[in-house]
Amino acid sequence: MQQFPNARSSDFGRAFLDSYRRSNSPGVFTNFFEATFGFWAKSDLNRRNSMNEVFLKVTSRLFFVALICLFLGASFCPRALAQTNTCEFNDSHFHLTNNVQEGPDIHSFLSMIGKQVCRVALFGVPLQQQWSYRVDGDRAPTYYLHSDAPLYYYSFTDAWIAREYESLPKEQRARLDPMITGFNPTDMYAANHIRRVLQTYPGVFTGIGEFTIHKEFVSAKIPGEVASLQDPALDGILNLSAETGLIVLLHSDVGIPFAKEELRPAYLDEMKALFRRHPDTTIIWAHMGLGRTVSPPKAYLAQIDSVLRDPDFRNVYLDISWDEVAKYFVASPEATKALTDLIQRYSDRFLFGTDAVAPNDQSRYLNVFHQYAPLWNSLDAETSRRVRLGNYERLFDEARRRVRAWENGQSLIKHH
Repeated sequence: MQQFPNARSSDFGRAFLDSYRRSNSPGVFTNFFEATFGFWAKSDLNRRNSMNEVFLKVTSRLFFVALICLFLGASFCPRALAQTNTCEFNDSHFHLTNNVQEGPDIHSFLSMIGKQVCRVALFGVPLQQQWSYRVDGDRAPTYYLHSDAPLYYYSFTDAWIAREYESLPKEQRARLDPMITGFNPTDMYAANHIRRVLQTYPGVFTGIGEFTIHKEFVSAKIPGEVASLQDPALDGILNLSAETGLIVLLHSDVGIPFAKEELRPAYLDEMKALFRRHPDTTIIWAHMGLGRTVSPPKAYLAQIDSVLRDPDFRNVYLDISWDEVAKYFVASPEATKALTDLIQRYSDRFLFGTDAVAPNDQSRYLNVFHQYAPLWNSLDAETSRRVRLGNYERLFDEARRRVRAWENGQSLIKHH
């Protein structure tokens, strides 16, 4: 078989994939192929006319995907196939199950989202709502606000998510990035749990989270030690994430519920100190640190700006998930404009997520995306694309690559 002169297959494969991601369009991908490889066909024309037939066949999108598989290896094939569809967004924040571990099965969920969503960061809920008959009688609570009974950590959620993921064919798995979340962040053994999950389910998980440190109404319902941003157990979790490449989705309210607008957020400085201690860990701060009763204090976007501007925090990203967060930024044109201006200054640092919890239909799942319509209409096209699609692909692709490399390294160590 004739080889392309002075060329390495991995170089061409990476060039293909980079061009495809930038364009998100098979037409541009086709043009790139013709521009890159066309001159070899022309140079060989006098020696071997049949080469023309080979290059004429490359107008097929399926053939381009096959080339990616050839140059980058079989593990890239499902990802390439998943990204050929036109979609509205990637979802950086989705709970397949609720506080009592109920929700749609993964096959129903993928049918529900259809082609409107390319990829989803997939996890359960690590905090189980206890059904205490003394408290609730026959009324079975399904949400943490439905009962005064406590919450407790439910580690089996990770096995359940892995089982759901592994039930899918490879091309559908490529749409999902499962996350480990069934650990107690106050426990010095939490990092051991994460490591054990990776070793038990190699090839499955991309990150950890969503897990919670400070959260309105939730923190007080968990027996035992209260989670803290200053806890060495949390440092151990984030150190392991840096080692393995796991992306981190961390929920920690920036302040206390119903705080006065003029007060500095109670946990902002501790959050920044955490970021500073872990420069090699990719951290997505869920909900921009806001919540149902943790509203943006005065000058909050300026405080977020200072975080994003600081080169020490270049590993920190923000998701804008949850309808309880969206409500603040679509409440008025001025609020939408303020967030728009911030996102456009740091367009590579924001991700969209739904924070949908065990939805039973598509309209419920898409609710937050539609709620943000004023924001999508305000952002320029490229910034909107990055927030909805591109930033997810860049961060989660890198996390996939690093975690798989770590797992392969562990396998080699084990077999030697």
